[in-house]
Amino acid sequence: MARIVLVRHGETQWNRDRRVQGWAPVALTDHGHEQAERLAAALAKRYDVDRLICSDLRRTLETARPIGRAVDCEHTPDRRWRERNFGVLQGLDYGELFLGHPEFTLSEVGYTAAEARPEGGESLVDQRERVLGAFATLREELGPDETAVVVTHGGPLYLVLGWARGLNIEATILDQEQGNCAINELVVSESGVDVVVENDTDHLDAEPL
Repeated sequence: MARIVLVRHGETQWNRDRRVQGWAPVALTDHGHEQAERLAAALAKRYDVDRLICSDLRRTLETARPIGRAVDCEHTPDRRWRERNFGVLQGLDYGELFLGHPEFTLSEVGYTAAEARPEGGESLVDQRERVLGAFATLREELGPDETAVVVTHGGPLYLVLGWARGLNIEATILDQEQGNCAINELVVSESGVDVVVENDTDHLDAEPL
């Protein structure tokens, strides 16, 4: 069976500040780099990686580089795995976003929030189509015994896992969690996709490298 291992990037300052990162070229913090190294060591220990794919944004590229060294695999950037483009709202903290722009709040207005598109950005529905398209392409390309690692963001992780679990778009965003450098493993077979590991961050508590 093929495996797709989806991981989130390391911590950034905007994660700490709870700001909407979108497509901003935000770098990892020192702690984020340490998380990426621990993630790389865990992936090398657990998996025989055949492909390494990543979003082309700075925080995912910085996370992918130590993984590539650890698993001896070149990373391939793919912009379809980017976080949601929040356009002019990028950089706001979450309080400013949801209090000032309630039309984007799923818990308040439901599905219509998923269709709302910020100026210069994309809707959640747009992003889901983009990300699930990238996931479908990867599934089709993988050989029966291959393992692919994808370094991406919280939003794409929610969307793929929500699809695999049969969640509606509200539950997909509101009822799931993903820590920085979390590991998620999906097994791909002829019968479908099964989530066997979800939001695993135990490797971040390991002994010092």
